[in-house]
Amino acid sequence: MSQSIYEIPVKTVTGENTTLSSYQDKVLLIVNVASKCGLTPQYERLQKLYNEKKTEGLEILAFPANNFKGQEPGTDEEI
Repeated sequence: MSQSIYEIPVKTVTGENTTLSSYQDKVLLIVNVASKCGLTPQYERLQKLYNEKKTEGLEILAFPANNFKGQEPGTDEEI
């Protein structure tokens, strides 16, 4: 059974279970992030891109993960 990206279960930054259904009419850029990674300058570029395109419906969803050599060890507040 295929499923739409909008039906995929995700957790919010506050730990609540939800889906991406509220983003159905948006353009999504979904990013796996790690602040201790050598590519951290991506945050500035992602913010710039969002600022430039948000009026056109762009939403950037960043999902932090600590499973890549411990590169995102912080709490939600620290991230």
